[in-house]
Amino acid sequence: MSAQDIIAALQRQNTVTPSGSIDTQGPQVFIRIDGAYDGVQAIADTPIVAAGRTLKLSDIAEVRRGYEDPPTYIIRHQGEPTVMLATVMQEGWDGLALGKALEERAAGIARSLPLGMTLDKVSDQAINITSAVDEFMMKFAMALGVVLLVSLLSLGWRVGIVVAATVPLTLAVVFLIMLETGRFFDRITLGALILSLGLLVDDAIIAIEVMVVRMEEGVDRIRAAAYAWSHTAAPMLSGTLVTIAGFLPVGFAHSSAGEYAGNIFWVVGFSLIVSWVVAVVFTPYLGVKMLPAIEPVAGGHAAIYGTPNYRRLRRLITFAVRHKVLTCGIVGLAFAVAIVGMGGVKQQFFPTSDRPEVLVEVRLPEGTSIETTTASVEKIERWLADQPEAKIVTSYVGQGAPRFFFAMSPELPDPAFAKIVVLTPDAEAREALKHRLRQAVAQGVVPEAYVRVTQLVFGPYTPFPVEFRVMGPDPAQLYGISEKALAIMRSVPDVRQASRDWGNRTPVLRFTPDQDRLNLIGLSPAEVGQQLQFLLTGIAVTQVREDIRNVPIVARSAGGERLDPARLADFSLTSRTGQQIPLDQIGHAEIRLEEPMMKRRDRTSVITIRSDINEATQPPEVSKQIMTALEPLIASLPAGYRIEMGGSIEESAKANTALGKVFPVMIAAMLVFIMLQVRSFSTMAMVLLTAPLGVVGVVPMLLAFNQPFGFNAILGLIGLAGILMRNTLILTEQIKENQAAGLDDYHAVIEATVQRTRPVILTALAAVLAFIPLTHSVFWGSMAYTLIGGTAVGTVLILLFLPALYAAWFRIKPAAAEEASSPHARLGVI
Repeated sequence: MSAQDIIAALQRQNTVTPSGSIDTQGPQVFIRIDGAYDGVQAIADTPIVAAGRTLKLSDIAEVRRGYEDPPTYIIRHQGEPTVMLATVMQEGWDGLALGKALEERAAGIARSLPLGMTLDKVSDQAINITSAVDEFMMKFAMALGVVLLVSLLSLGWRVGIVVAATVPLTLAVVFLIMLETGRFFDRITLGALILSLGLLVDDAIIAIEVMVVRMEEGVDRIRAAAYAWSHTAAPMLSGTLVTIAGFLPVGFAHSSAGEYAGNIFWVVGFSLIVSWVVAVVFTPYLGVKMLPAIEPVAGGHAAIYGTPNYRRLRRLITFAVRHKVLTCGIVGLAFAVAIVGMGGVKQQFFPTSDRPEVLVEVRLPEGTSIETTTASVEKIERWLADQPEAKIVTSYVGQGAPRFFFAMSPELPDPAFAKIVVLTPDAEAREALKHRLRQAVAQGVVPEAYVRVTQLVFGPYTPFPVEFRVMGPDPAQLYGISEKALAIMRSVPDVRQASRDWGNRTPVLRFTPDQDRLNLIGLSPAEVGQQLQFLLTGIAVTQVREDIRNVPIVARSAGGERLDPARLADFSLTSRTGQQIPLDQIGHAEIRLEEPMMKRRDRTSVITIRSDINEATQPPEVSKQIMTALEPLIASLPAGYRIEMGGSIEESAKANTALGKVFPVMIAAMLVFIMLQVRSFSTMAMVLLTAPLGVVGVVPMLLAFNQPFGFNAILGLIGLAGILMRNTLILTEQIKENQAAGLDDYHAVIEATVQRTRPVILTALAAVLAFIPLTHSVFWGSMAYTLIGGTAVGTVLILLFLPALYAAWFRIKPAAAEEASSPHARLGVI
């Protein structure tokens, strides 16, 4: 009896074939033939005909039910075999409510489990949601306190309350808009709300400050409130729209980074529009109802802006305007130095995550069995069991972990690969365990495996921070080039654990059959291969249909000798006539080295060399170092071969390219909004020239606090440009009002700057102080530093540079104008 006879008998017994039907005067009656397998016993009772006798399969074989052998995927939790249950929240549901419901259901299931079985939680997204919401509430309270403090100290307690009241009202309306538009609280939207907190009170401060000044000049509160609307609403709206337009690329960029962070545009846009409406409608109304009876200042406008502090400010601004060329030159020089200094700022795509998981990747040579991989994982598990930081240890052997984090992609099935996820109490414990495990790996805790210890990273997923693709037509030559490139990569000091995705060549036992002998005994190469597979790994013969599942039936020879490659020559094949033929009589076997895997990209063979980096550096910085080291090799490559940069720097380039495609729309929108307000090409050009001034403060701030410039910092720079252009718009509109009131151009520029200084500084101070809590955020830290430095320095520069630029642009000279007496006194009758 041959293996083919058994296989054929099983397939015939289990085949489902049409059996016809009978037509009646009523329904059509179908005929079904019972006999398909429904369990282990039915398989064991399968009749096998051999030499004229009928036997049961159980007479000549062992029939049992079990898990697939060898397994393709093994999950271990706390060192024990595990079956994992994963739940995915339906769209539109509340993650916190789901977390509570799952806790209740899990507790009920745990009580009903048999003795010795437990139900443990591996990962809980509800905890992370709670942490993010708590962070938002804490930073919201801090930012609101900062706004209250600034308003109370500078404007008085009742005025400060009017300003602070705009924040909860604005947020309440924004929450309703988010609910109606289907946007929920997540890390991006919460961060956008925190970002908006620093900008929400700007318009309210400007509106209430104008109202207070008018009341000090003797105007009644109703007319003062109307003046605040008529003179500030339009420039504030233009500035708000310009700021929102700055985030257009983020909202509409077709890239993974745009998908990840796109809600920033919408949430910030909702917040700023609502804050403008509240500032020009609700704030004046509340001012009428709540402001105290402000006594008019004797001397009116001239006295208000004639205090010692204002006189010193006026002298400073006058100096800047009189020496306009020098002022513009100094600002231009500072801007150029900042641009040069940007080269010293570390580059980054997205920051590493603050989540407490430590990720351990275990990779053995390609072709390693899953049992060997599991044995290596167990060594690491035993080491982790002695570490106080390792709260929960879950191992995934043969494949990556399920996707429990948005910016992560599970690895493909591979019996030589395993991933261990270690949950630690907090970020400090994560760092301690991560470095200690790396040291243990270097000392040989698992000498047979390549072990990589990392953590989660925000933003679009890249398996390694540094990657280079070696591409070309010939795999053999490509392998040699990759060897040279890998050696060069390892020579870069900041590179850690460089490797190649093809892996090292692995041994393969290749059997070459003698075709003439095969023909003599009546076997084909396909039949030889089928019999060898039956003897070694087994053949999936048919399936047992159980409800909605199909369970495969695998036929395989018994005995441990099938796992010994040295005994391959001792195997015997069965000819079609039933004769036993030793395998070594029909061919010969030899061991060869082959590539374990071959990858292609754009129909071209590609080998990716990749590495981790020294965590004191950033991926773009190390990638540039490697590219510089690779230049001689690249120059010597044969025709058809090339080396491309991949990893996070490529993803960053993709994101920036996607942003760049929307930049023309952003610039066009900004130009339209500015032109509708100023109706002058010259003024529009000046507004645009002030947009990048924040860089002068951004670069020193990033360098001083060792912060990288990445995607989030770019968002901060965009928002900063909008803030500065809004201040410029308000200032230029005040110049026009002063000119309309009869002031000459020279004094109109100086007095407008003096008048707008207090609200501009107050709004800048509120924003800077409100952004300080964000500096402690891993994700938003670089953006917060960008906004703090850029807003503080950029505001000061605008107050000095814009008057000088305006005077230089329109050729305003002080000579004749200096003869005019008391220019600010004339403003008192506006």
